[in-house]
Amino acid sequence: MLRLTVSTEEYLMIGDNIKIVFLGGSKNHTRVMLDIPKNVNVVRSKVIEARTTDPEEKQKLSHYYAVPELAEKYRKKKAAGK
Repeated sequence: MLRLTVSTEEYLMIGDNIKIVFLGGSKNHTRVMLDIPKNVNVVRSKVIEARTTDPEEKQKLSHYYAVPELAEKYRKKKAAGK
């Protein structure tokens, strides 16, 4: 699993033909733009969870949670006097 911190309008390339652009957002929402070929299937996690009726299969689904605060070693240092 790769975890990144990105700025608005940065993008990720997956292979030669998939681009994920981060458009910004608010505290609880992030807007992304997916530039992908039409033959690539994209499904939101909410749809997958809603379609899965077997409790055992639901337990196998991946769940990711936002980290409320970055560890001190990952924070940018503030300039003195500001």
